[in-house]
Amino acid sequence: MQNYILRELHPITSIEGTNLSQKGFIVGNRIPKDYFVTTGIGQSDIAVHAGSYHLALKDAGIEKVNIMTYSSILPGMATEIPKPSNMTHGEVMETIMAVANGSKGERISAGIAYSWLNERKTGERYGGLVCEHNGNYTEEELERLLHSSMNELYTNGFEERFSLGNLNVIRKSFVPIKTYGTVLVALCFTSYFYPILDTL
Repeated sequence: MQNYILRELHPITSIEGTNLSQKGFIVGNRIPKDYFVTTGIGQSDIAVHAGSYHLALKDAGIEKVNIMTYSSILPGMATEIPKPSNMTHGEVMETIMAVANGSKGERISAGIAYSWLNERKTGERYGGLVCEHNGNYTEEELERLLHSSMNELYTNGFEERFSLGNLNVIRKSFVPIKTYGTVLVALCFTSYFYPILDTL
């Protein structure tokens, strides 16, 4: 994300050729802070995206929001909270999500696993890793894959400096009885920290 000029602190006359008489500061990339975890299943005889997927979002309690997906990194400051009871219709919600779509009679499963990295020397929490998997797996197969993926992430870039905490596994699986089915597991961010880089 690009840095943004927010009009607040010190008077300036121009930024990259734009004349301004307001005050401002420069903020860095926002850092996700609070999150909750949720799961859902849905099935439909009409469609996937506007059918079973939407109903899985509804089952998870996040059908009112617009979903964006992240890759697999948790900031050190991230804190789990209960799922909010109210969300603004149409708000943007950024998530780390596993989604499986399937057809009537076939098992579909989705899951995420996350764990915290801690500094070996100090024990201080550094950040977290998240893995997602989805497909036609049993829950046992899904959990095995999540453990294997977490181990691969950890041993490729983090093992020397950090220890890895207990693995949190969230999984969901079912067999649709309608034409289309969707299962999802999502880690959903609700707030962000904006570091101030400079004032102008």
